[in-house]
Amino acid sequence: MPDDLPFRRVAILGTGLIGASFGLALREKFPQISIAAYDRPEVLRQITECGWKWEIARELSEAVSEADLIYIALPIGAAMEALPSIAAKCSSQALVTDAGSTKGEICRMAETLFRGHAHFLGGHPIAGKEVSGIKNAHATLFHGARYALIGTEREQDDRVVRFISLLSAIGAEPIWCDADTHDWALAVVSQMPQLVVLALARVISDETDETGLPISFAGRGLHDLLRIAGSPYEIWRDICLTNTENISRSLDRVVQAIDFLRTRLTSRELEQEFLAANDLYKSLHSTHRNLQ
Repeated sequence: MPDDLPFRRVAILGTGLIGASFGLALREKFPQISIAAYDRPEVLRQITECGWKWEIARELSEAVSEADLIYIALPIGAAMEALPSIAAKCSSQALVTDAGSTKGEICRMAETLFRGHAHFLGGHPIAGKEVSGIKNAHATLFHGARYALIGTEREQDDRVVRFISLLSAIGAEPIWCDADTHDWALAVVSQMPQLVVLALARVISDETDETGLPISFAGRGLHDLLRIAGSPYEIWRDICLTNTENISRSLDRVVQAIDFLRTRLTSRELEQEFLAANDLYKSLHSTHRNLQ
């Protein structure tokens, strides 16, 4: 393996937005890496139509058997279903990592499957769009994005060290945490907001009459607020199934916050809620700008 090549052969299982973008980023930074793609036949056809020089694997074993990095970008349920086969068929020298939005269940499953075998590293790129699919993939998707890794920075496995260098090369910022902390945090900042937007969209849709009101009066602010309403159910189904408790607790907090606001609609105390929200927005805006 060339000194500057972190992995020789990478199997990407699931070539939707995240998996395909990962492959494009790899090919841009490490053109010598061999990439094998595994997905449904209709998705694999799109890879061929795009003209990408990737190997097409029709069977899971064909993709993983000779790979030294296995990148699982399947929906969480499908990833967990495939995990036993991956553990049985991959090289004992391989690094296996996933990109799912919840970590607790899959990491606990992997702990038993990969003991004394290939090394499993739970991961989650905090990157994405409100649209999914291979046609929306882009080599720069990970630029400036935080990338959660499950474990500690004391992790000294050479495969993990090489994966971290790969992430840095494609523009991502690795952040270490444990699985439970990850799932709690993502419920608060990603999964609960997604469901709150669903509820908001339902209310607005139900309130809209045959004249188009009130939607016809909506401005850019509502459009921006509802951007993530375009997210597909297929992705979110497994997220909700594997992080139910944390999401439910976060939704309870939203209900409490709404009740609190309702009691203060005619009170000057409402100003404090605006000021707190303004401060959070400025903090997020500053953080996002610094990551660019």
